[in-house]
Amino acid sequence: MTDFKDEIPGRIAAIAADRPLNDAALAFLRASTGPQYSYNFHWLGRPIIQYPQDIVAMQELIWQIRPDLIVETGIAHGGSLIFSASMLALLDMAEAIEAGTTMDPAKSDRRVLGIDIDIRAHNRAAIEAHPMASRIDMIEGSSIAPEVIAQVQTAAEGKQRVLVCLDSMHTHAHVLAELEAYAPVVTPGSYCVVFDTLIEDMPADAYTDRPWGLGDNPKTALHAYLRDHPEFEIDKSIAQKLLITVAHDGFLRRKA
Repeated sequence: MTDFKDEIPGRIAAIAADRPLNDAALAFLRASTGPQYSYNFHWLGRPIIQYPQDIVAMQELIWQIRPDLIVETGIAHGGSLIFSASMLALLDMAEAIEAGTTMDPAKSDRRVLGIDIDIRAHNRAAIEAHPMASRIDMIEGSSIAPEVIAQVQTAAEGKQRVLVCLDSMHTHAHVLAELEAYAPVVTPGSYCVVFDTLIEDMPADAYTDRPWGLGDNPKTALHAYLRDHPEFEIDKSIAQKLLITVAHDGFLRRKA
């Protein structure tokens, strides 16, 4: 009898080859960005501003990698920080159950580190008042400022498994600078996830009010980064499985 997980690669390959299905998924992405579809979801009470499919993908990655540090650029309302912190809490709980011990959240070494150039006071207050707050650290400042990069590098020292998520300013130059700064702290076998690569696949007039657009976005930045960094590879199976994702080509795996 075939194990359920063994059947998944075949299904993903079939989905990847299904052109009408992929075209329908892209059409949905293009149609749903204008109405701000992703702005309607919360994680444990905080707005997360992500597509549900990407939330599920991150849950799978976190459970697989079991990181002791998650670095996130871009905080907004804090839903993603709360999500990551809750996943780390679940990891601690599961490991305590497996070991037959009790879990003391205050003694956990697992942390989420969020960076944003502008952490608005009401968002900071809501994050700090949340039950997951004890696992979260925040840095206010540009994610590509040398002093901020230095703080993140210090936080990553001694960590066994580090996962990075880039979701702040979406220009080519900014994302490339973030990759140069933070991809090196990703541990082998873990991922640097670059969000909003879908910008490159949107109509040319989709972002007339933003400093990014076709030819100048996270997808162009990550491909430029990969040309000089063979230690990373695109895990295409994740986006092929999701179909609806803002991160096509954005799941970068550091080779073991």
